[in-house]
Amino acid sequence: MHKGEYNMPLLANFHTHTVFCDGRDTAEDMVTYAIGLGFKHLGFSGHMDPDNHVDPDLYFPEIHRLQEVYGDQIEILCGIELDTVYDPGAAKGAEYIIGSTHFAEVDADPALSVDDTEERLETLVTQYFEGDYYRLAKHYYELEAKVFDRLHCDIIGHFDLVTRFNDHLHFLDEEDPRYTGPALAAMEYLVTKDVPFEINCGAVNRGRKKELYPNRFFLRALRELGGEIMINSDAHQKELLNGGFDIAVATAISCGFTHTNILTRESSGKLGWKQIPLDIL
Repeated sequence: MHKGEYNMPLLANFHTHTVFCDGRDTAEDMVTYAIGLGFKHLGFSGHMDPDNHVDPDLYFPEIHRLQEVYGDQIEILCGIELDTVYDPGAAKGAEYIIGSTHFAEVDADPALSVDDTEERLETLVTQYFEGDYYRLAKHYYELEAKVFDRLHCDIIGHFDLVTRFNDHLHFLDEEDPRYTGPALAAMEYLVTKDVPFEINCGAVNRGRKKELYPNRFFLRALRELGGEIMINSDAHQKELLNGGFDIAVATAISCGFTHTNILTRESSGKLGWKQIPLDIL
């Protein structure tokens, strides 16, 4: 994708969920609310994973309808949040893919994710990792390292989601090399794929975590590795479409980043990356 500079405020979000999956509002409600906020870009990213997936026969036609109805007011993109363990073919028809790791690659029925409930997380680590959360984390990051090769995604979603319940359960020391080692190895590999990591505001927005995904340690490492970022709210309700953007911008600057990125449709019709300097936000 082409990269250029785009001098405008951050009036964009590309990680957006609706009633088509686990969001609270309709896609049209999200669009009209975004227009009210002054948004210029909105990307929908319905879930495609073993536990939660949009109906493509309903989802894609509705997003395309909204593109037609509101296209003169806001640029709408039709994406998918695709899980690392899910069928890549499920993203057929999507304009972009957020590659995310929610589920462990274990023979569990139903599938077990790292971010659903504390009880399911404990079941996962007890039954498949001998109660060792560092083994789970190693498995998670080895799987995360495959997200681009499996999905050919455009965005790396919430990189360290495995820590979703760590603020409460304290099952990992997030400075321990047993944890950071596999994570940094995955990050170093993914940076070579030249796709941005999202700074995901979702857990902070919903009061679930104190830190954004990725946390500051990993954001500093990403900067040192030469990786790129974009800022997404991971909104599941319209009121949080730009939730946490101020925190994300300040955090990105403190970690050494000078710009973020957005997706936009170029004159050719293809999607391209545009840079927004952080000091204007």
